[in-house]
Parts: sequence; structure tokens; C-alpha cells
Amino acid sequence: MHLDVVNVIATVGTFVVIAASAVAALIQLRHMRGSNQITALNEFRETLESGEISDAQRFVSFVLPERMLDQAERLKMITLPFSGDYEKIGTIANLFESLGEFVKIGIIDAKIACDIWGVVVVRNWNALSPLTTYIRTTLGIPQLWENFEYLTILAKRYLERYPNGTYPSNMPRMPEDRRLLDTIKQDPGPRPTP
Repeated sequence: MHLDVVNVIATVGTFVVIAASAVAALIQLRHMRGSNQITALNEFRETLESGEISDAQRFVSFVLPERMLDQAERLKMITLPFSGDYEKIGTIANLFESLGEFVKIGIIDAKIACDIWGVVVVRNWNALSPLTTYIRTTLGIPQLWENFEYLTILAKRYLERYPNGTYPSNMPRMPEDRRLLDTIKQDPGPRPTP
């Protein structure tokens, strides 16, 4: 064999080893990213399901919009820093601000976040939108909760794209159990509060 042929074979062999190492490194990085995403998703889910956050979400989504109709309550809610029940506003807005940041920088996949929490994100944003606008305008902080806003836009687009959910169209559905629905239609009685 000529020395030139040996050099070519060695060069090609080196290239193959380097390329295989690069591919293995990319696969390992992808697995690490997936592992980090699972950890972040789990931690966010656990936080969201905690008693404190569940209570804060109920307040923001269902109580706050009612209180916005009352002038005295509006004055309380715009007094910063938030106090009393209104501290829950910051808790929820900051929680979704963090999730929005994780989505924006790629720690959590946007499609996964929107599929799991899209409805919750939009509901909370809608409840806080008048207050967010007020604070941004009066304090001159247009970037306040911008990652929460970004996540809400993604979630709204996702929900518009999948208005009936993402259940696979080729899969059968479980039969509906209409007993409760039919019973309530017959005797509506008092409605549960959220």
C-alpha cells in the first residue's frame, strides 16, 4: 500500500470516529434535555397542585373578577405592594411568569405546556388582564409579567388550533355516563360554587 492510501484511510477513519462521537454527544444532550424537562414539568405540576396555589388560583380566577366590580375593592387591589387576599395575585402571576420563561428559553416544550395547562393559563391571564394593564400603565412597566403574556398567546393559539382537545381521531371514546347530567336536568337544585 502506498503511504497516500494509508493517509486517506486514516483520515476517513478519524472523520468517522469524530462524526460518531458528535452524534453520540447530540443524542446524550437530547436525553439530558428531556430529563431536565421532565423534572421541570413535575416540579411545576406539584407546585400548581399545592394547596396554596390552588387557593390562589380560585381567588384570581373566580373571586377577583367579581371584586373588580366593586369600587372599594378596586382601590384595595391597586394598592401596591399587594396585601391580604390580593397577595394571591402576585403568587399566580409570578408562577405563570416563571413557566412562560421556561417555555421561552426552551426548558419546557411549548406544546407540552399548552396541552397540559393552556386552559388554566388563559383563564388566569384573563382574570388578571385589567389589573396587569393598570399596573403596566401607571407604573410605566410594560414588561411586567411579559413571559406570562407570551405563554398566554401560545396557549390561546394552541387552544384555537385544537378546540376539541388533542384526543386521537382514530381512537374510540369511552361511552358517556349521563346519569348525573340527566339527574341535574330533572332537578337542578342549587349549583356548586367554584
